[in-house]
Amino acid sequence: MAGPPLPAALLLLLLLLFAAAAGRSCGPAGLSRDTVLGRLGANVTLTCWDEGPANVTVSWQVEERGGGGGLGGRSRRLAEGNALLLRHLRYEDSGRYSCSAGGRPLRSLRLLVEEPPETPRVSCYRRSHDKDVLCEWPQRVKPSPGTRAMLWVKRRFAAENATEQRCRYFSKARKFVCRVKVPPGVDDTKPLVVSTCVSNGAGGSAGEDRIITLSSILKPDPPLNVMVEAVEKAPQRLRVNWSYPSSWDPRFYWLHFQVRYRPEPAQTFTEVDQVATTWLDIRDAWRGTRHVVQVRAQEEFGHGTWSEWSREAVGTPWTDPGDLTSEMAPFSSQFPVEDGTYWVTLPPELFMDDAADDDAGAVVEASARSMASPYAFLVAGGSLLLGIALFVGIMVRYRQTWQTGGRRGAKLEGEGQHVLVPLGPPSPPLSDTPLLSSPAPPAPGALHVTNLDYFFSGQ
Repeated sequence: MAGPPLPAALLLLLLLLFAAAAGRSCGPAGLSRDTVLGRLGANVTLTCWDEGPANVTVSWQVEERGGGGGLGGRSRRLAEGNALLLRHLRYEDSGRYSCSAGGRPLRSLRLLVEEPPETPRVSCYRRSHDKDVLCEWPQRVKPSPGTRAMLWVKRRFAAENATEQRCRYFSKARKFVCRVKVPPGVDDTKPLVVSTCVSNGAGGSAGEDRIITLSSILKPDPPLNVMVEAVEKAPQRLRVNWSYPSSWDPRFYWLHFQVRYRPEPAQTFTEVDQVATTWLDIRDAWRGTRHVVQVRAQEEFGHGTWSEWSREAVGTPWTDPGDLTSEMAPFSSQFPVEDGTYWVTLPPELFMDDAADDDAGAVVEASARSMASPYAFLVAGGSLLLGIALFVGIMVRYRQTWQTGGRRGAKLEGEGQHVLVPLGPPSPPLSDTPLLSSPAPPAPGALHVTNLDYFFSGQ
C-alpha cells in the first residue's frame, strides 16, 4: 500500500504541530457575564437595574476580600442610589458589589480591577552543568493580583508536547522567574524552544519564542570571598585571592576568571584575562593608594556567558614605616608610561597644595634639604681639601725660593770688600758712543713676565 502523497504528509505534520501548540493559547481569562472589568486609575459606574420605580431607595454594599485574598470577608455598606460611581480605581476595589431595595436583593456584580499584562522578554541561564534552568523577565510595574505567567519548553523540530511550568513573581526583584527541570543525560547541544505567556482578566500577551541550548546559557554565580592583601616589602604589589561559587562543583568542571582593578583616584579599570587559578599578583599597583578589585567567572572552555562581577574588595600595598615621604604625600606621584604601567615617581612636593600653611611647607623644605645635604657636604669638603693642598704646595715651593735668594744676597755682600780692577781697555769718550746701541742680552737675574718658567722653577 502506497503512503500518503507529499502534500498530505506536510498537512499531517502541520496538524501535529498545531495540536502540540494548542494547549499554549495566550488570551484573556474567560470572564462571566456578571463581571465588570475596570482599569487601574479609571472611573466606573455600576447600575442596579435598567428600568425601575424612581421612588425606591437602592442601597449598595461590597463584600470585602478575606485573609487569603479571595471573597468571603465581611460586607461594607456604600452610598445609596441606582447608580454607584467609583472613582480612581485601585486593585483593592475589586470585589462583589450587591444592590438591594427594601431589604430585597436586586443585583450582584463582580468588579475586577486589572491592567493588561506587559509582553514578556524572557532570558534563560543555568548556574552549572548540574543545575536547573532558570528563565526570567523583568516587569516595569507590579502586575495585578490575578495575573498568571506560564512557560513552555520543547525540543525544536519535534512533534511532542511541551513541558509546562508556572512562573512566580518576586516583588523585590520585580520580575517573573520560572524553574525548568533538566532530565539527566540530556544533550547540551540540542536546541530547545522556550515560549512564554502572561494573562489576566484584562488580556493576554505572548512573548517571542527563544531558541537556546543548555551549553549556551551557562552563567556561573560570581566568585566568593574576594580578598586583597599587601605583599611584604613590595610597595607596588597586591595579592588577590578568591574562591569558587558554592553553586559550581570544581571536581567535575572548572572555571577561568577575569580580574579588574583600579586605584581609587582613577575611574577606569585594568583587566587581566584568562586567569586559571584562584589568586593573582598585581605588580603595578600605585604606592600607598587603596585599590578596588573585582572578579568574575566563566566556564573553562568559554561556553555560556560571564558571571556578574563580584562584590568590590579593597586593599593597599605595603608601605615602609620609615618612609617619611610616603606619609606626607597622600596623593599618588606615579605617572603612566607608554606601555600602560606606572614606574616613574616624582617628588611628592610637586603634588602638595599651594594653600598649605607655612609650617607644613617648612617641614617639606627641611626634608628636601636633609635628603640633599650629604651630597652638598661631600662636594664642599672635597673642594676645601683640594684648595688646602694646593695652598700648602705653593707655600713650600716659594719657601725654597726665598731661602735661595737670601743666601745669594749674603755672598754678594762679603765680596764687596775687595776692589775689582777692570782688565779691558778704557771706555771711549761719550762722543764716540752711538745714540742707538744694540740691545744687550738680559741679565741672568732679570725678571721677564713672559718667562712662565720663572714661577715654577726653584732658581
